[in-house]
Amino acid sequence: MNEFWVASGHLLLDRDEAGRLVLSDDFLKAFLARPELMPPEEACDAERELHADLLEAPRRSVPQDALAALADADARENWVVFLAIRTVLMGSPTLEGAYLRLARVGLGRVPPLVFNQLTHVILRNALHGCTDAMAIRAAELFFRPQRVSTHEGRVLLADADAVSVHERAREASPLLAMLGGPATSALDVLTETNAPLYWGRSDAHDMVLDLGAGRAGLATAMRLWLRHMLGIEAAIEPVSRIEDPDWRWFVGLDSTATRIGNALWRGEAAEADNLLALFRCTLAEDVPVLEAAMGHPVYLLLSAGEEGTLRVKPHNLLVGLPLAVAG
Repeated sequence: MNEFWVASGHLLLDRDEAGRLVLSDDFLKAFLARPELMPPEEACDAERELHADLLEAPRRSVPQDALAALADADARENWVVFLAIRTVLMGSPTLEGAYLRLARVGLGRVPPLVFNQLTHVILRNALHGCTDAMAIRAAELFFRPQRVSTHEGRVLLADADAVSVHERAREASPLLAMLGGPATSALDVLTETNAPLYWGRSDAHDMVLDLGAGRAGLATAMRLWLRHMLGIEAAIEPVSRIEDPDWRWFVGLDSTATRIGNALWRGEAAEADNLLALFRCTLAEDVPVLEAAMGHPVYLLLSAGEEGTLRVKPHNLLVGLPLAVAG
């Protein structure tokens, strides 16, 4: 079986009988190694002591006076956020349960980077056993922003960080700057031919997704995400348009798509040209749905932001379906 996304930290976690992730001290220590929590050189003694104590015993309770003793206000805020997230993680039987709790009550003060890290490791668990490199690469959209570009009629999605690395290299090299062209062109586009290379490069996030070829893979990733997180089955297929004159429900997979969907729902003009992909989701017959959506598919919208960056919100799919009973 191909290994992938080792950097997600999934090897640091235990699993229950149902295959859900169970919090471990090692995983909490990985959180403590994040730059936001590592004490910088100028950190006060109280912050260094707090960090050292939690590295030794990451579930140790932290009294309020220990936080109040931190000299730096930003550090104090980071620790408050971490401890709040730790409380949710420790209070749930599984990481999946904690994730759903955070998604349903609102993300609040959870930093996007932290929520993406949780998405990363849980999605790695959901996709365990999947051998479709295109689906795995498409699933990267769930937790890593993508730079959107077009080339010869194709919509290409490249990891935003990977593109930034190439752009910085180009700025530092007069020769690369002379060559011109988008930074995306310096990255390999994932194809059926080079798909076997993906597994060894999955943690580099440096292969470009051709969305035309990758829509089916994204549909697979969403189907497995729903199965793992909500325990429901769904058929998800790419479509070119909404042909149902009586469509009842949609889920925007990102902020722009949600705005477009709301405008279309109200019969208003919408920036539909920004839509990147459209999917029809048909829930299995045994899935209880709201009466308003009964017998109708759910349309899933994916769109590029105004700045040309795609930021998928995978929790929208979990909380936005017309389920009569929460999964």
